[in-house]
Amino acid sequence: MAVVADAVADAFVIEGGRPLNGRVKAAGNKNAALPLLAACLIPSEEVRLENVPRISDVETMMALLVDVGAEAEWAGLNEVRINAAGATRHELSENLCSRMRASILLAGPLLARFRKALVPAPGGDPIGRRRLDVHMHALSELGAEIDVGHNFEFAAERLVGKRIYLDEPSVTGTENAIMAAVTAEGETVLVNAGCEPHIQDLCGFLVTLGARIDGIGSNILRIEGVQQLGGGSWRICPDHVEVGSFIGCAAVTGGDVTIEETRPQDLLPILPAMERLGINVEVGETSVRVPPGQELAIKPDLGGQIPKIEDGPWPAFPADLTSIALIVATQAKGTIVIFEKMFESRLFFVDKLINMGARVILCDPHRAVVSGPSQLYGQRMDSPDVRAGWAMVIASLCAEGRSTIGNIRWIDRGYERVDERLRSLGAQIERVEA
Repeated sequence: MAVVADAVADAFVIEGGRPLNGRVKAAGNKNAALPLLAACLIPSEEVRLENVPRISDVETMMALLVDVGAEAEWAGLNEVRINAAGATRHELSENLCSRMRASILLAGPLLARFRKALVPAPGGDPIGRRRLDVHMHALSELGAEIDVGHNFEFAAERLVGKRIYLDEPSVTGTENAIMAAVTAEGETVLVNAGCEPHIQDLCGFLVTLGARIDGIGSNILRIEGVQQLGGGSWRICPDHVEVGSFIGCAAVTGGDVTIEETRPQDLLPILPAMERLGINVEVGETSVRVPPGQELAIKPDLGGQIPKIEDGPWPAFPADLTSIALIVATQAKGTIVIFEKMFESRLFFVDKLINMGARVILCDPHRAVVSGPSQLYGQRMDSPDVRAGWAMVIASLCAEGRSTIGNIRWIDRGYERVDERLRSLGAQIERVEA
């Protein structure tokens, strides 16, 4: 049985100014692991997942599966065994759902399995409004009646395939629609679907269990419903966001770091932005290396104009890396605009970087102008969300002096054993009780 540890008041204490050197393995993709675990509710046979990141969000999702009657346990360091044959409950725990936004991903599988679901309002990072409208629209189009109150109550006599236009390419909305559609009657066509690597991973996994899905990797998915799914196994794809995060760490500390077990095709929209910040990356078949001695300098647009890095749905630059790009920009010579289009509160952590010495102007909730390089100095601060927390770790690694980062439960939600893995690269980082 999965166990979710109580939140502890831990902090990271970091002594900055030390180059990182060595090799580190990319963890499994957090944003793939969560929907894959949720999808394990659909079949009544055993499923095994490999390369599962050992993070608190995964523990919470496993606890939710156990709470509805499934078996969910760690079979190895990064391997999980799920058997939902004994699942009987369609009501989710309010306490567990409040711990993460991804709890909403169980709506589609519960509907597919029981034709009903009760999902309390999900928690999640405080990075701005995150619509659930796409989920509700897609599931209602498939035949679910939805009562929105304190909880989300879904019920369907049957699920029937339909051509559905998603008014935004929501990642989790697309995933919920896919999971509900795989055992619906007839064909479902999802138009303007998300197509991020983790969505592709979910589709590939479901196909191995017997689903019929065409168009994987595009924004139009065709799903032919099947009567039931069987058991199977799957290795979760590497986390391209974590790879980008380690690239940022290596670059700002002046180190020599090789990130192993990566998938270079997932880095196609990431590396051009890193190059715009002056980072040189060597790409191998299954690894990337950030060589030492990098002179970070922002590459201007034609005519010497100030460039920008902006996020968007895949294959645009990932929103989860805008915080990382911003901190790297503080260490690069020149000026750049960071344009966070998707979440209106994600850039609000920049006041902590300004206190460290960064030159950043927050123009509005979505845009920040960064001028560098700036000498950063260690500070006491708290992590406000997963990605900003990692950005603050990067800032502390290249700062002069000691930094203390509190509220690191946010970081633990998205990054596996981050302190141990950074220490293996030469970082001076300790986890202490705050």
